[in-house]
Amino acid sequence: MSQKKNNIKTFFQTLPKNIFSGFVVSLIALPLGLGLAMASEAPPIAGVIAAVVGGVLVSILGGSNVTIAGPGNGLVGVLLAVIGTLGIESAYAAIICSGALLLILGFLRLGKLADFFPSSAIQGMLAAIGLIILGKQFHIMMGNRITTDNISYLLEIPNTIISAFSYNNQGLTFAMLAGVISLIIMLFYSKIRNKYLQLIPAPMWIVLLSIGFSYYFELVLKQPNPIAADYMISGIPAFDQIISELPTVSFSKIGSLSFWLGVVSLTLIASIESLLSIKAVDKLDPEKRRSNVNRDLKALGLATVGSGFLGGLNVVTVIARSSVNVNNGGTNRSSNFFHATFLIIFIALFSTQLTRIPLPALMAILVYTGYKLASPENIKKIFRIGKEQLIIFFVTLLVTLTIGLIQGILSGVIITFVLHIIINKSFSLFARNLMKPNVLMFQEDRNYYVSVKHFCSFLNFYKLKSKIDAVPETEDVIVDFSLCKFVDHTVMENLNNYQELFTKRGGHFEVLGLDLHDTDSKHPFALRRLLPVPNVIKNSLTRRQTTIEELAKDYQLNYVQKKERETHFLDSFLFFRTKKINYIYNQLATENETINAFDIEFSEGEFIAKEVIRSTMLHIKLHKSIPEFTLDREGFLEKVYAFAGFKDIPIKNHTDFSKRFYLLGEDTNAIQEFFTDEITHFFESNPYYHVESNGHDLLIFGRERLASIKEIKALYDFGKRLQQVVS
Repeated sequence: MSQKKNNIKTFFQTLPKNIFSGFVVSLIALPLGLGLAMASEAPPIAGVIAAVVGGVLVSILGGSNVTIAGPGNGLVGVLLAVIGTLGIESAYAAIICSGALLLILGFLRLGKLADFFPSSAIQGMLAAIGLIILGKQFHIMMGNRITTDNISYLLEIPNTIISAFSYNNQGLTFAMLAGVISLIIMLFYSKIRNKYLQLIPAPMWIVLLSIGFSYYFELVLKQPNPIAADYMISGIPAFDQIISELPTVSFSKIGSLSFWLGVVSLTLIASIESLLSIKAVDKLDPEKRRSNVNRDLKALGLATVGSGFLGGLNVVTVIARSSVNVNNGGTNRSSNFFHATFLIIFIALFSTQLTRIPLPALMAILVYTGYKLASPENIKKIFRIGKEQLIIFFVTLLVTLTIGLIQGILSGVIITFVLHIIINKSFSLFARNLMKPNVLMFQEDRNYYVSVKHFCSFLNFYKLKSKIDAVPETEDVIVDFSLCKFVDHTVMENLNNYQELFTKRGGHFEVLGLDLHDTDSKHPFALRRLLPVPNVIKNSLTRRQTTIEELAKDYQLNYVQKKERETHFLDSFLFFRTKKINYIYNQLATENETINAFDIEFSEGEFIAKEVIRSTMLHIKLHKSIPEFTLDREGFLEKVYAFAGFKDIPIKNHTDFSKRFYLLGEDTNAIQEFFTDEITHFFESNPYYHVESNGHDLLIFGRERLASIKEIKALYDFGKRLQQVVS
């Protein structure tokens, strides 16, 4: 009973943060919902309906904690085909049947099905979806409409660009400019690391600027909107119409093959996109919780059924909006509910204003999304893992583009299996051992020992996964592959995820027995089998590294330029609770290693929402206990945070400090005692830095970018003097 009371108390304590986070997410969900629906050739409001129904039902019935539900990017291509083949009324019926099928998958506890698809095949399928989105929407973004198939959409892009320079219709020129400017906003917005500007997400900036442009012509210039009328959003009903006039749903084509092909395609992509997103968002959860994927599938299925009856699209778990939710303080499912609530408010109050948004502006958002799904950087990453992964990727991509999504993912599975046979030069390795129990787990003292035999690939990874999932993440696990002849890329990638998960939650996950295996790639996710040892290429120092090396000599510091992936000493800092650290490098450390300056690469969000950031930071070991706190320069944004439940801690007799600095922490009394006159005066008389304590160490950095040599010197000097004051 006391635990239940604590949960209720925590819920109400975090409610302001979740309301704030839900509001920020809704600013992205509104334009994306409109854009995804129109890209699927459904009514614009269909995407918003999916977000609202998903937000309400999944927040109440779902099994995840900080995910957001709504219309998904991956379903655009399938919905486009389903609506084009069946018509919108029968497409609603297909969406409803897809939701029912998803509901059944949840009840049958088949959330593990996603593990049967090779990672590179999934990447190829998603890249194909990205190209379909980009190829079709690019022409509309440029003020041009063409009717052709997926491949031709892509091949016609150069012609559309050329023809955009010779429009005779001024309305088309303005439409094209709206699209291009919106794309520029999407491309460069994340590069501007300004906390005030980024209070409003890039898609909502596009909406606000578009509406402002329309009013400027109407009220100031006394002219109609110059953008061509057929390139403006239309068909958005008033709020009361949505409730009173339900769409017609036709099950007349339920006996046709095309209907059920559409249902299976929708279910397949919805389940894969949702399960991948849930897995990715669990890594970002600051409370290190694990989602109940089968319960989430049931909730998503029920939400999809409801959405279809109301005239909405499929409901899936979406990674981009979920990442935004976590980064803005969302801690439980209520943020998903409030994101839906704010969408209802927007539609109720501003539905007429949405018709002022140019269609090319919304399509620019989707073009950017498509590019992120099919980014050349993804291809480079796959190539680094291994050449065979590139073959799997491109076979899946091309078959998906030319034939269809189901055929594409099946071709990826088949080509992966064929390559595994060729690489191992043995079909019998898989044929003899596929059905055999190859995973043995038992407990040694306090450790869980897992032995894997024969082979471990996407075909039988579920056996290993079920064993590992049965172990609490706070325990120690050893996985031994010494009796295993072959381990594929999908397994290696999942093992890395488990290592991160166990480490973050206080456990330990160690992989043994791969020292006798080798690979033709140095990537940690590369598949493993016996190979000659690869050549090691020694990299020379860059100009910046040479300068840092000279600085190290002047300051009598130790310099290590190589990448270091053991960064667990940073995990306990609040700043990194929702971020993934890739590695640190260019380390400058004192002899006793109490002060360590370094460059760091970390990421915010996951998958298409992932933003990689490089910065320079300073870590100080104090060898004493101090309160946990974070200290920043106070500004307008921090005042807004105060309304969301993030309370600034005042320091008595130092009103100037309290006005200039934003101090956060759980133990208010201990923090106020720690900030003595000497420490307070030190911060008042020095440059502003982000300073954070995890209870025994300090983390200090300036801006979220790599520091110049001068800035590194200033940062090191600040940290050295702060260490003396604190000690």
